[in-house]
Amino acid sequence: MDGIYVVRTSVPETRLNAADTVRTYKDLSQVERAFRTLKGVDLLVRPIHHRGEDRVRAHIFLCTLAYYVQWHMLQAWRPLLFADEQVELRQTRDPVAPAQRSAAAMQKVNTGCLADGSPVHSFRTLLHSLATIVENTCRHRKGGNEAPTFQMITTPSAEQQRAFDLLKAQPLYPVAAH
Repeated sequence: MDGIYVVRTSVPETRLNAADTVRTYKDLSQVERAFRTLKGVDLLVRPIHHRGEDRVRAHIFLCTLAYYVQWHMLQAWRPLLFADEQVELRQTRDPVAPAQRSAAAMQKVNTGCLADGSPVHSFRTLLHSLATIVENTCRHRKGGNEAPTFQMITTPSAEQQRAFDLLKAQPLYPVAAH
């Protein structure tokens, strides 16, 4: 029996069949990934440098909110990242068989390029690319130090603009007001 897992549930099969039970069990990996992100180097929940109960709760809330925003960004940027864009296939494939990446995802991994020839990014490298957009405080040369200043934001590259457009298109799920 080495290498064989048995997944049992008390939920009736009319509500959750065997395949959906395995899929639900495998979805726990997303929860584990979230905790790893929160506790690891990405969002740095720990160490908590607060002592007051309200401040600790606020810190945890902000870290959870940051993870929520990151998750939505990852969903929106799937076309630019190494991630597989065909997530709906996860709901229909055999849950016991080894997961297979789509041909499009393998193409991105093998070439390091998107279909248009632009580079594929990890979440971190895409953020670094977006971080090159800056707001500069400018002053006309002829005016000297007394000339008024004005702000200029660097123009996003086509890749950066696509990332912003994908974020705008990402649906956000409303939180019910209490």
